[in-house]
Amino acid sequence: MAEVYYHTSVSAFGNAAAAREIRVGRIPANVNVDLNLRLNAQADLVLLNPTYTFATPVLGGQLAIGITGLFGRSAATLDGTLTTAVGPFVTTRTGTLSDSITSVGDLYPQATLKWNAGVHNFMTYLTGDIPVGAYSPTRLANLGIGHGAIDGGGGYTYFNEKAGHEFSAVAGFTYNFKNPDTQYRNGVDFHIDWGASQFLSKQLFVGLVGYYYQQVTDDFGQPPILGGFRSRVVGVGPQIGYLFPVGDLQGYLNLKGYGEFAAENRPAGWNTWLTFSLSPMAPTSTVAPTRRIVTK
Repeated sequence: MAEVYYHTSVSAFGNAAAAREIRVGRIPANVNVDLNLRLNAQADLVLLNPTYTFATPVLGGQLAIGITGLFGRSAATLDGTLTTAVGPFVTTRTGTLSDSITSVGDLYPQATLKWNAGVHNFMTYLTGDIPVGAYSPTRLANLGIGHGAIDGGGGYTYFNEKAGHEFSAVAGFTYNFKNPDTQYRNGVDFHIDWGASQFLSKQLFVGLVGYYYQQVTDDFGQPPILGGFRSRVVGVGPQIGYLFPVGDLQGYLNLKGYGEFAAENRPAGWNTWLTFSLSPMAPTSTVAPTRRIVTK
């Protein structure tokens, strides 16, 4: 069982901000738009991830299945100046739109299969999004994404217990299904999460973490102003972790944070993750396959 507190604060300008107004129906998709908009969003979430690990090997590896649910608050503010034109008619609007919601989010089932060969560890995974969270196509702030998704990939971990070195990388692709409320579908994205750490003792380690997210196909159903609307973001930051016994189980506490940059067509800012977990054995990797909580 893992419990995670997640906080994020992001902002976006131009098309990435206007896309929110178009999607909630405040800008008709067939008008010409001149944009000077800024989107700010914050979220504070608690994620719960119960996991069951099978004792019997599967294909020579260790199979685990689990599901992640979340609860919390999301808020968004859109402000600036918007000029729209339909034929000879031009309208300029300046103001602020705000929205917030406190509720439950989508469910994220996942399955992993892991193999170990000395200091080398290999993993394949399958996860996705079950769209049962609080969502409305007319809201600026949501905790659900309004559509299903499936994500699959693999990972590698080098863990030298004697030297205290650990490096992990997990890469995958996400396929998004069409949003039935808006008839919009996000393109396929590629993502890689990585982490490198050094154990200072048998219990304490420090290191760096990062991710790279790149959409590789165009969105479907977007208005002409947005073009293909492929998104990208890069995140890098520090981490610290601590292992400790809890009865017959292994306790694990990890704090990591990411600063985002090189963003395109999506909000960017910073986010932090505080994780506490209990398991029969210590984790060998500080990286897990995760979907970005804040999307475009």
